Formats: sequence, C-alpha cells, structure tokens
Amino acid sequence: MPRRRVEPPALLSLAQAGDEGARNQLIDDFTPFILKVASQAAGRYLKPGQDEEISVALLAFNEAISAYNGKKGTFLAFARTVIARRLVDYFRRQKARLQEISLSELEREDDEGYLLYAQVDGLAKERWAMGQHEENRIFEIMEFQEQLAIYGISLDELSRISPKHQDARDRSIQIGQLIAGTPAYRTYLEHKKELPLKELVKHPGITRKTLERHRKYIIAVAIILMSDLPYLRSFVLDRIRGE
Repeated sequence: MPRRRVEPPALLSLAQAGDEGARNQLIDDFTPFILKVASQAAGRYLKPGQDEEISVALLAFNEAISAYNGKKGTFLAFARTVIARRLVDYFRRQKARLQEISLSELEREDDEGYLLYAQVDGLAKERWAMGQHEENRIFEIMEFQEQLAIYGISLDELSRISPKHQDARDRSIQIGQLIAGTPAYRTYLEHKKELPLKELVKHPGITRKTLERHRKYIIAVAIILMSDLPYLRSFVLDRIRGE
C-alpha cells in the first residue's frame, strides 16, 4: 500500500525522529527550493547531474533537517542559510583550482569575433532568469504555509475563512498592517501566537467581535507584512491602497 502523503511540518518531525522515508520525501518535495537557493548562491543556472554545487546543496539541506529546531526561525529560512554556508565553503575549496584555469582559454572568439564564454554565460543567465518570478511566488507560498502552521493555521483553512465581504476584508487587512507596523503588537503576536486583543480594541473602529471572527485572517496578513515575502506583501499593500 502506498504511503499516505504527509505535509511538510509533520514530515520534518518524522524525519528528525529517524524516519528515512519522511526525510527522503522532504528532500524530494523541496528539491526545487534547493536548486533555486544553490543557483542564486552560484550566480548562474545549475543543471542537475552536471553541477557539483547541487550535490553540495542537497547534503546541506539534509544537514539542515537534522540540525533544525523551532528557535531558529522557519525551517526554510534556516535551510537556506545552511545551504549558502556550505556552498561558500565549497567555493573556497574550489578557488585554488579555479585560479589555475587560464582566462585566455575561455576567451576564444567565434567566426564573427564574439567571445564564446560571454555568449554562453549570457544565455545561461537568461534561461535562469526565465520563470524566476513564478518560482519565487511558489517558494513564498511554501514558506508562508510553514509560518502559518506555527500559528495553527493551514493554507486550505485560510481560503475558507477569508472574509466574504469587501469591507470586512479591507478592515482585517488594515488591522494586520497595524500589528505589523507596531513593534509592541508585533512582538506580542510573535511570542504569544495570539492577537493583542486588549490593545487593539482601544483603536477606533476595531471591535473584539471583528478580531475574534477574523482572527486567523488578520494573523495571516500580519505574517505576510512581517516576513520576507515580497510578492505576497505587494499583493496585500495593493489591497490596502485600493489598487
């Protein structure tokens, strides 16, 4: 019987408890994320099966699974840091070898007098850039889903409980913006994993009923505005501005 699919937060716990199947599934699920981080660190498009940096990044992600704990921020942010550090170590080890490669060997000209390495490098960067906006959105959603789980909120649940009326959505977004922009409210939310109800109701137009009814949606908006999620943040800010 095939193994029932497990979502990332539970999968991470199983992997850290010694479940190799869960560890392998986690690595497989996040391979696109690993490739993206490795390509960014290398400054070029990396191809599976050809570039050793990918192997280094995969090993680093596996290391991150074992070393992660909740005190180190979100798992993806921690994994990104581990991958970047291991690749820096790799690049340092390769530095001496790379310095032995003569630049003149790469500066061969084609029949029209153009440098071949410049063309190849330009094409690789162009291909790497294609689709990056879409990939970044996907990775943001993955990280957003992980942060929501810390507050006991799922992405599916969020889509079901979003305010149905425009004015309720707008008001909830404004409250989320207030929380994200007020250090004391932000700290309370991050530490308590709850809204600072007593303080928020002191603001004109904010009622306890609104806060309780749309609590999870407001928290989700605050998370987006407090995190390194530029695409999602742009969407929320556009809604605030009425665009």
